[in-house]
Amino acid sequence: MSIKNISRLRRAKKTRMKIKDQDSPRLSVYRSSKHFYAQVFDSLGTKVIASASTVEKDLEAKSNNIESAVAVGKRVAERALESGIKKVVFDRSGYRYHGRIKALADSARQTGLEF
Repeated sequence: MSIKNISRLRRAKKTRMKIKDQDSPRLSVYRSSKHFYAQVFDSLGTKVIASASTVEKDLEAKSNNIESAVAVGKRVAERALESGIKKVVFDRSGYRYHGRIKALADSARQTGLEF
């Protein structure tokens, strides 16, 4: 594993410890080199409530860019609202709040999720 990825996982672990104290569902994101994933977990982190990714067949954006992140953010927010989740905590998984991560968060907020 690269030093960059180890550092990201260390940062993610620190923020997840703080998120765990808040007792609300968390919106977690993951970026791979080709795809973008987002999931809403329950407060314990054991059950997935809603998820969306660029791998899905009916999503028109298929690459890992800002437009795809906006589409994934909108879709995961819609699915979370259908499940009755309105307020979540944003878990950026150690990534900087910039670019694709910020685009996903902004589109989820515009769709109706509260962070």
